[in-house]
Amino acid sequence: MEKIRWGVIGTANIAKKQLIPAITRARNAEVTAVATGSDIEKAEQVAEQFEMEKAYDSYEKLLDDPDIDAVYIPLPNHLHKEWTIKAAEKGKHILCEKPLGLTMDEAEQMKKAADMNNVLLMEAFMYYFHPQHERVKEIITSGEIGEVKYMRASHSFLMPEDKRKTNIRADKDKGGGSIYDVGCYGIHAIRNVLEDEPESVFVHGTKDENHGIESTSIGYFTFTDGKKAVMESSFDMTNKNEYEIIGTKGKILVPRAFRPDVQGGEGLIHVTIGDTVRTESVQGDQYRFEVEHLSEAIFNKDETVVHTLENTMDNMRVIDACYRSIAENRTVDC
Repeated sequence: MEKIRWGVIGTANIAKKQLIPAITRARNAEVTAVATGSDIEKAEQVAEQFEMEKAYDSYEKLLDDPDIDAVYIPLPNHLHKEWTIKAAEKGKHILCEKPLGLTMDEAEQMKKAADMNNVLLMEAFMYYFHPQHERVKEIITSGEIGEVKYMRASHSFLMPEDKRKTNIRADKDKGGGSIYDVGCYGIHAIRNVLEDEPESVFVHGTKDENHGIESTSIGYFTFTDGKKAVMESSFDMTNKNEYEIIGTKGKILVPRAFRPDVQGGEGLIHVTIGDTVRTESVQGDQYRFEVEHLSEAIFNKDETVVHTLENTMDNMRVIDACYRSIAENRTVDC
């Protein structure tokens, strides 16, 4: 079977632990090259580990390789725009880590570059490729939990102070902060699971004065039909990655919403109706499904990817509103 040839721009842990192995598992993709900014030895080590044909000591050299069809960009957030645009200009299809940009304006510039160069660009919200979320939407549509009134999405992990000194997630100049890192998942889930766009948001952010980032954020969303939603993101709390949906007849809890891969790919859905709790187990390889989906779209020249750029723009618009709410300490329109 013919396969899309992938190159990886950077050697971040997520690339080595998740995406590169996922590409090797994919039925329609293969990873052929990796690049670092300057360290050829590091690139060669990763290439050897995953049996890649090529290792480069600059991102430009990888983008100049005519034998690469698509690239994965796991660089720090502040570099997403620059290297996505450069990749598009070289005719490479792109899977870029979330958040696509630091602002909606940046994301729009990236979308424009992809459109002008006829390449596909997709934001790497891998969690949504796990089939548990489609099952959740089926349960909602069935009416089993009644009319949805509320959703809460929480994503957090504890980052001690000694780790923040060297972790790019806590570096303001590199696009750090809990909303950019983990809150974006909750925002995406609220919008896509409910299949609705919030009207307004108020976000309370706890600022880490040592690093200039918001280390914990709680966002309160309202919708035109009266629904409410809450997004929680934090570097100050223990691991949590779940969402809960409450309706007039029952509720749904998804306790492994964003990282079921940590549990071998098993997603769980707890449905509570009165005093009765039903648990459904849903298996999936979300990183592999993500790679296969975009690779298939490239083969078919199909612009209808799951994470459309229009959806990405909407997510960035809401993230912009969240940061504007923190800065102005008020409710703002989304």
